Parts: sequence; C-alpha cells; structure tokens
Amino acid sequence: MKKILITGGAGFIASCLAEKLSENAENHIVIVDDLSTGSIEKIPQSKHDNIRFIKADVNVFEDISNIFFSFQPDYVFHYAALVGVKRTLDNPVKVLNDVSGIKNILNLSKSTGVKRVYYSSSSEVYGEPVELPQHEETTPLNSRLPYAIVKNIGEAYLKAYKKEFGLDFTVFRFFNTYGPKQSKDFVISKFINRALTNTDIGVFGDGSQTRTFCYVNDNIEATTNAFYKNLFIDDVVNIGSDIEMTILDLAKTIVRLTGSKSKIVHLPPLAEGDMTRRQPDATKMKQLLNKNFIPLEDGLKKILADTRYILSDFRSQEKD
Repeated sequence: MKKILITGGAGFIASCLAEKLSENAENHIVIVDDLSTGSIEKIPQSKHDNIRFIKADVNVFEDISNIFFSFQPDYVFHYAALVGVKRTLDNPVKVLNDVSGIKNILNLSKSTGVKRVYYSSSSEVYGEPVELPQHEETTPLNSRLPYAIVKNIGEAYLKAYKKEFGLDFTVFRFFNTYGPKQSKDFVISKFINRALTNTDIGVFGDGSQTRTFCYVNDNIEATTNAFYKNLFIDDVVNIGSDIEMTILDLAKTIVRLTGSKSKIVHLPPLAEGDMTRRQPDATKMKQLLNKNFIPLEDGLKKILADTRYILSDFRSQEKD
C-alpha cells in the first residue's frame, strides 16, 4: 500500500490527480486543503473508498504536522498554493506566505520518512523568454513576480533538502493546463464562460501574446507516469504542450466552437505579469506521455460537453 498526501487537493489539477491515483486500490490518499480557493465539490469520490479529506492550512505548522505524524505518508504531492495572475498580483504578501508551507512540508517529510516529494512549480518562473523553447536547464529563471519567486524558492529548497538530507523530489513546472474543473480565474475557462453567456470577451493588449495549452488528462497522465515508473527523480520537468497559440486566436476559436455572439474587445495591457510568449521544451513531457498531445479543439469540446463545472462555477463566482 502507498500512502499519498496531496496538498491543495480541492483545487483543479490536484483533485484530478487524486481521482486518477485513487483508481489504484493500493493507494491510500489524504487530501489537505484550506478551501480558500479550492472547492469541496472538486474532491473526487472513489469506488475504492481510499480518499480522505482533511481541512487544514499547510502554512500553519500545527495543522499540517498533526496530519504527517498520524498519517505517515510515503509520498507527498505539494500542490497547495495561491494561484491566478490577478489574485497573486493583488495579494503579494499572501503569496509569499506560501514559503512557510514549503518549509513545513519539507521539514516534516524528512522527519517522517517520506520517500519523495512532488512539487507543483510553474512556467511563471521563466519570466520573459530569453530562449525558446524554454528548457528546464538552460533557460534562466528570471521572473520578479512574487508568485514566480516563491515557486523558484520552492525548487531551491527541494534541491537543498536533497543535498543535505537525501530527500528525493521531482519538480513539475506546469504550463497552462485547462479542463472542466478549472475555475473562471484562468483564460480558457473565463473565455468559455463569457462565450456561453454571449458576454464580451476581453483580451489584454492586441492579443498577440502566446501560450501553450495542455488538457488536464495529459498533465495527469504524465505526472502519474513519473510517479509509478520512478522517472525524473531529483529532476525538473516541464509539464505542458509545446504548441503555441495567440490569446486572440484562442478567443476566436472559443467563439467559433460555442457559436457565441460574444464580441472580442481589447483591454489595456497588463502592467506586469503578462509575458509575451511562453513555450516549453516538451522533450521530457513527451517521454512521460508517450503519445500525441490532445489537440486544443478536442480539449475545448470535452469541456463544452461537460458544463457542470463551467456554468455552476461561473454563476457562483459572478455573485462574489
């Protein structure tokens, strides 16, 4: 039996990870989340009854230490973090507080016999591209945004704990991942929500900035393959598609697929945080996936076929 702790497990990607891992009856999973941005509705049900949820804040040592010492996890997926460009720009101090959670997780992991820590880093650490595609080893981590700095600090902590204490790790640098459970803070879900309600879709600047989009199933398949096959231990892996698209073209695609009457309007460029291009070197990702990426239009159609999360999330948050 593998005992697995997933922090931030009421969030989008982490809840999908928990659902996939729970398919193996030998996995016993504890999800930890303070529900500040996650949702209890996203926590999956398991046919093997091998998922347990505990509301706790990883940034509070007393909260998370009790869970470590009672559960004694073999593996930790540390996905808890304040996310979303606007939210992290508006709350820089709260973002920086996540360093406490990283330290708590690593100190408790080394003290309780955890075999490996999997860490959700971000493409944000790369900042403005100086090299494309953005390679894990050769591209400098040059962003000055608090969110990116915290992710970079987390990576540095993992490497330091490996060197000093022998604690194994794998860093996943997530590029834009999308899917049905994603909240409306993120570009694809935001655009879909607006298209479905025939509301104007705003793009920042001229919309020429590019991103790559990874359907959540590809993300989960790659990361769980790394886990089960013991791949990229003490290493960093870009998790994302390498196919670029402009934000303007993304908006046009969503309008076309939904048959929406939404108009695309141009907003003033963001003062910071909106990088001109982003494209990962996906060599390691392709090794983990061992198949073609799910095309963007196919992924968008999957979301549109399952509007349970899209519309309910949109309506609830529009009231906030």
